Amino acid sequence: MTKKSFLKDGVPTLSIGDVSDVSGFLLVDVRRTEEFNAELGHIKGAVLKTLGPDLENYLETLDRQTNILFICRSGVRSASATLQAINNGFTNVFNMEGGMLGWNQKGFYTAQN
Repeated sequence: MTKKSFLKDGVPTLSIGDVSDVSGFLLVDVRRTEEFNAELGHIKGAVLKTLGPDLENYLETLDRQTNILFICRSGVRSASATLQAINNGFTNVFNMEGGMLGWNQKGFYTAQN
């Protein structure tokens, strides 16, 4: 993977510019359903796994080497999800800095259901 990550408050993070091409990542959006389909939309191909038990159960089904990019509204909940994954043995997980707010500010494509 050629994307350059950095640590932000101890969390592996990718800037919006580095994730404009999300190929190679499993995109996991940790917002609530109503947020996922609201005005900010979501990144096409993202799976919705709300932070908490929903995400915990989902992580149990994945290979610990999976490249995962966690997404939320602003980057706070996805940072928590990234740490949760690391604590569960995942090694290739990242938080998307700025979340969907930053994604939308860059004018990148979003989907809405």
